[in-house]
Order: sequence, then C-alpha cells, then structure tokens
Amino acid sequence: MADDVFDAVILERGEYPGAKNVQGAVLYSRMLHDLVPDFWKEPSNAFERPVVEEKMCIATDDSWITVGYKSHKFLQGIPNAYTIIRVNFDRWYSKKAEEAGAEIYTGVKVDDVVRKGGKIVGVKTSDGDELLANVVIACDGVNSILSQKAGFCDELEAREVALGAKEILELPAEKIEDRFNLEKGEGATLEIFGSTSFGMLGYAFLYTNKETLSLGVGCKLSHYQKTGLRPSEHLELVKKHPCVRKLIEGSKPLEYSAHLIPEGGFNSMPPLAKDGFLVAGDAAQMVNPAYREGSNLAMTSGRLAAETVIEAKKKGDFSEATLSAYVDKLKASYVLPDLEDMKDLEDSIESSDGFLDFYPRLACDLAHLRFAVDGTPKREHMKKAFSMVMKRGPFKLAKDLWPLRKAAA
Repeated sequence: MADDVFDAVILERGEYPGAKNVQGAVLYSRMLHDLVPDFWKEPSNAFERPVVEEKMCIATDDSWITVGYKSHKFLQGIPNAYTIIRVNFDRWYSKKAEEAGAEIYTGVKVDDVVRKGGKIVGVKTSDGDELLANVVIACDGVNSILSQKAGFCDELEAREVALGAKEILELPAEKIEDRFNLEKGEGATLEIFGSTSFGMLGYAFLYTNKETLSLGVGCKLSHYQKTGLRPSEHLELVKKHPCVRKLIEGSKPLEYSAHLIPEGGFNSMPPLAKDGFLVAGDAAQMVNPAYREGSNLAMTSGRLAAETVIEAKKKGDFSEATLSAYVDKLKASYVLPDLEDMKDLEDSIESSDGFLDFYPRLACDLAHLRFAVDGTPKREHMKKAFSMVMKRGPFKLAKDLWPLRKAAA
C-alpha cells in the first residue's frame, strides 16, 4: 500500500473476518505452515480435528463401494489436513495478519477500482471513499467484483460455478469417534459420488469436527437450474441415503449455509497480473474440484502475490512487466500445473452421455457380482461382468476414461 499510509490493508466485507465465508471445510496444513510456521503447536480453537482417514463412496440408491486410506503418517511432521469451521479459523487467521503488521477493516464493501493515467492505483468503497495503493490484490472470491471492474472478466456463467450447501450437525464427540472408528481428537472425511447427486456433476461430503459434523452437497449451478432441485432439498435427500443416515443419526442441525464455488478452473481464469493489480484464490478460479482443493490454492497464490509485491516495491516498479513474476511463481509451484492438468476433465464428463449414471451403477453391480456366492460358476460371473462393462461400448469406454488419466495419476 502507499508508503505514507500503511504497508498492507485488508478490506473485509463482513462484520468480522469469516462472517461471509463458507467452506466444507478441510484445510491443508503445509500451505498454512508456509505462512504461520508450526501453527498446530499453539493452543487454538481455530482447528477442529486433524484428518487421519479419507474415504470416498461410489453410490447407487441402495448400494455403495467405499475406498479409503487411514494412516497416522498424516500426523507426522506437518499434519496433512484439519477440518475447520471458517468463522473460528478466519478470526484466528486475521489476528495473525494483524500481528504481522496488516491493518484490517471490516464492514467495508469495495465497489470499484481507482484509475490514474489508465493504471489501477487503488479501490473505491461503497461509501465513496478511495484507498490508494501501489498494488491491489483481488482476493474477493468467486464472481470477483474487483476483477470485473478492472476489466479482467465478465460475470461468471452458471456453467462456470458450482453451488455448495452444508449443514452443521451437532453430535457428541464420543459418538463421532465411535461411528467413524477414530481415536480421541482424530478426524475423518467422506465424499460420496453417484446417485446422491441425481445425475448432476458434483458430490456430497461428510466431515468430522470436534462436536459437530459438516454435511454438504455441491453441484454445478447449471445442473441445479436444469433439474430444479434446491440445494436444501438435495441435502435432505442425502441424509436419507443408507451410507449417511446411520452416521448422522440423532444429530441436531445448528446452522445452514450456501455459497458459490468457482468451477471454470484453468479455462476460465482471468488475467492474473496487470499494472498495479493481481488476482488470487477463488477470484482467479483457483479451485481443483477433482482433488477437493481450494483454500490451499488461495493461500499459496496469496503468498506468491505478496512476495511479488515485496520484490516490486524493492525495485520501485509496479508495472505489469514486474508483477508478471507472480505468474511465473504460480507456474513454478503446484498451482498452475495442477489446474492445467485438470482443465478439461469436467467438460469431458459432462459431454459424455450417461457417464454420471452408468459408472456408479457399473461399479456397484460388479462389486455385487464379485462378492455374491450363488452357486453359479465363477466363469459365468466373469462373462456377466464383461458383458456389463461392454454394454457401454469399447469406443465410448475409451473416450470416457481417457480424460481421467491425469486425475488418477
């Protein structure tokens, strides 16, 4: 920011940090450790449970296959991930920023950028105030107003965003640990794909907190529009699925929230650097839905943007030529390579007729055939299994599975 005012100012639209933020939420630790070293060693209510088990379910209406991995290696060194509740985490995180010297102003809505000589030199608030800066970093989330006002992008289309909704369900800690087979204080995650999304591109999730569960759904907004299913209704249907029902039995709903999630990824990214302006996190479409990653990309891109600004300040040069080093840093990190690898995955799935219905049913039918003991020779089971697979057709199978190679790598 301008030298005669503050080094850094953070503008928060909510009444307090976290008031406007919604997330599932799983937070990957290494990226936070890069910003707040050894954060997990200090007492704090910002974190719920360290995750020791991650599971995925492929479901039909009455069956499901569970694939998971559980290991206490996740707790060694830097813990791999924590479940969090954003309002608690964001308050803690904002205090860390203040301790580092940032000025935080809450209840401030930014409506526009300020230009001088064709260059962006600050922001304008809804109160008409102007805050001048050497560099503005747009981290205002999905459908970024700042990026639009800067001329970087238009309002996102329904196909470029998902709509996520979740409930916080109260449940005693001992019941959570018993139902998820956890030791005291440990956490687990569960994602469900297949029939629980009713033909829409998306999934349901269930995460363990200290004394609550986070149950949520997320699907393409364009698919919700097409089906007419409301996210709140979707949640109620997911609660009734047998793979969820017993895990949440007896829980008490505490809160409901919903939020748009950038889904366009690499193909919908705006320019990331111009004179006096950088874009990071959700505002830059930095979400990797194939791996359930978003907040880690936001933290890394925010850190790299800040490092770029520091370098630019040392040079006294805030031009696009200098600030474009931010893009180079993103390319050298995991952020842009991962997003580029996944850029066509969702389009490929959507364009493949019946993909979201056929494969979950196939997986469960094959599993049933594998474990059923019905007096039929196993060679007949194998023939039936082959017939099930080939019902899709060899060319369509190849077309379906080819885009998945990078996601499975």
